[in-house]
Amino acid sequence: MQQSNRGWAYHLNLWGMPLLLLALVLACYWPALHGGILWDDPAHIPRRDLRSWSGLWRIWTDVKSTQQYYPVLFSAFWVEYRLWGDQTLGYHLVNVALHTTSCCLLAWLLRRLWQSRIELRPTAVAISPAGAWFAAALFAVHPVCVESVAWMTEQKNALSLVFYLAAALVYLDFDRNRRPSRYALATVLFLFALGAKTVTVTLPVSLLVVLWWRWGGLRWRRDVMPLAPWFAFSLVSGLLTSWLERHVIGADLVVFDLSIVQRVLLAGRVLWFYVGKLVWPVDLNFFYPKWDVPAEASNWAAYVVAGLAVTIGLWLLRRRWPGLLAAWLVYVAGLFPILGFFKVFFFGFTYVNDHFQYLPALAPLAAVGGAVGLVLAHPRRSLRVAVVGLAVTVVGLLAVGANRQSRNYRSNEELARSVLARNPSSWIARAILASTLAKLPDRHEEALAEFQAAIRLNPDYPEAHIGLGVELARLPGRRDDAIAEYQRAIALRFDQPEAHHNLGLELARTPGRTADAIAEFETALRIKPDYEMAHANLADVYARFPEHVPEAMAHYHEALRLNPGLLWVRCRLAFLLSRLPGKQDEALAEYRTVLQIDPDYIDAHNGLGLLYAMTGRVVDARREWETVLRLDPSMESARRNLRRLDEMRAP
Repeated sequence: MQQSNRGWAYHLNLWGMPLLLLALVLACYWPALHGGILWDDPAHIPRRDLRSWSGLWRIWTDVKSTQQYYPVLFSAFWVEYRLWGDQTLGYHLVNVALHTTSCCLLAWLLRRLWQSRIELRPTAVAISPAGAWFAAALFAVHPVCVESVAWMTEQKNALSLVFYLAAALVYLDFDRNRRPSRYALATVLFLFALGAKTVTVTLPVSLLVVLWWRWGGLRWRRDVMPLAPWFAFSLVSGLLTSWLERHVIGADLVVFDLSIVQRVLLAGRVLWFYVGKLVWPVDLNFFYPKWDVPAEASNWAAYVVAGLAVTIGLWLLRRRWPGLLAAWLVYVAGLFPILGFFKVFFFGFTYVNDHFQYLPALAPLAAVGGAVGLVLAHPRRSLRVAVVGLAVTVVGLLAVGANRQSRNYRSNEELARSVLARNPSSWIARAILASTLAKLPDRHEEALAEFQAAIRLNPDYPEAHIGLGVELARLPGRRDDAIAEYQRAIALRFDQPEAHHNLGLELARTPGRTADAIAEFETALRIKPDYEMAHANLADVYARFPEHVPEAMAHYHEALRLNPGLLWVRCRLAFLLSRLPGKQDEALAEYRTVLQIDPDYIDAHNGLGLLYAMTGRVVDARREWETVLRLDPSMESARRNLRRLDEMRAP
C-alpha cells in the first residue's frame, strides 16, 4: 500500500499538477490567444533579411541586427516564424507553454529545496509539498504576470525564466553532489538565460542567498567560488546590454538627470509600488503615470526607511524565520536593475511596469507557498481544511483578474484604450492608438485627433509628428502642414529614416522641389540602407529624367531585391523598361512575374495592354484591357484605350 501511494503521488507530481497548471494558464490567457500584433511586436518577429540561415547567423554575430542583443530569444522567434509566420496564435501558445513550464519548475525547485533543508537540518520544520504547487499556482494566475505572457514581445521574460529556473535547479543539484557535469549543464543553462534576457544576471546573487538559507551560512570555497564565473558572465552581459540600451535602443534619449539622492528615493518608491501590485493587483496598467521625481521625491523618504526597516527586521529574525529574509533579499535583488539606478528605455514612458517584476515575483510567492505548506503539515485537520479553502479562493480570484486583464491584449486599440481609461495623460498610448486608427478605413479623423493629442502631451515625440504628417498629407491642401510635421520630427531626431522618406514623398509632389526630394530620399537611405520604400520612391523620381534612368533602374532592382513581393514596384520597373529601346522583352517578363504572383493585379494587366499596343499586338492588348474592366469597371483609362483600338481598326 505504501508503494502504491508513492506511485500515485509520483504521477500526480509528474503529470497531474502540471496539467492542472496548464489548464489554469489557458483559462487565464484564453482571451489573448488570438490577439493581434501589438505595439513592439514587429521588432521581434524576424525582419525579412533575418529569416534565412544567414539571418540566423547574424542574430548571433551582429549585436545590432536585432532590437536587443538577445540571440537565444531571437533564435526562438526565428524558429517560430518558420513554423507559422505572422500567425499570432503560435507565438501566444509558446508563451503559455513557457509560463506553464516555469510554474512547474518553480514547484519542483521548491520541493527539492524544502526537502533538502530537512535532510541537512533535521530540526527544521517540515513543509508540505502541496505548498510548492500552491506557490506555482499563484504564479500561474497572478495578474502581474499577464503582460509578460499575453504580450508576444515579452517572450523574452517567459523564455529567460525557464532557463533561469532550470539553471537554478541543476546548480542546486551540483551543490549537493559536486559533479562537474551538473555544473557545466547549469552554466550552459544560465548562459542561455542571459541570451534570452539580461535581467537574469541576478541569478548568482539569488543562488548565494538560497545557499545561505539552505546551509545556514556561506563558505568561500564551497559556495562563492563556483559562482565567480557566473558573476563574470553577468557583468559582461549587463555592460553590453547597458551599452546597447543607450546607443542602439535609445535609452540615452530618456531624460534622466536625477541626482543620486533622487535615485535612491525613486528606488524606494518603485520597490513599494511593486510590492503593492503584488499584494493587491488591481488597476494594473500597461503604461502607468510617470512620476515627476524632482517634484515628488522629497515625500518618498518613508519608502526608503520602510525598505531598510523591513530588511533590518528580517535580519534580526533570521534565525527564527530565515526563509522570509531569503525571499525578501531575492525579491529586492531581482528588482535592483530596474529600481531607477540605471537608464532603461522604458523609463521614457514610466518608471514602473508589470513585466519588470515577472521574475522577482517568484520569491515572495514562494514564501507564501512555504507558509501555506507549513500549515498544511500541521496535524490539526480543521486548520488544514480552512487553509485549502482560502488557497483555492485566492487562486480563483486571481485567475478571474488575470483573465480580465488579458482581454486588453487582443489588439492595439483595446490595449491603448485600457491605458487611457486609467491614465489619460499617457502620450505614448495616444500615439499607439493613433497609429492603429490610421491603418483602419474611415478612422483617419480619429487618428488625426489622437496624434494631435499625443503631441500636446509630449511635443518632443518625433514618431507622433511623423504620424500626424501622414494624416495631414491625406487631406487636400494640407501638404505644407505635412511637410512642417516631418521637418519637426527631423529637428527632434535627425536619424529618422521614415521622416526623411515621407518628407521626400511630399517634396517630390511639390513643383520645383525635386532636388530636395532626392536629397531626402538619399538621407533616408544613408540612415537605413535597406529601406525598400525609399529605394522605390527615389527610383520613381529618377525615372522622370532620361539622364537618370540608370539610377532609377538600380534603385528599382534594389527595392525588389530587398522585397520581391513589391508588385507595384515591379510594374513601375516594367513600365520604364517598356519605353527603353530593346527592353520590351524584359518588361514583358516583369509583368508576367507579377501576374504569376497575383493573376488579378490590375496595374500589370493595364501595363501589358500598353506594351502589347506599342508592339502591334492589338488582340493581346484588347484582352488585357478587357480584363482590367472586368476587374474594375470604373477604370476609364482602359475604356478609352479600347476605344482607340477600335478607332485604329476602323476603315
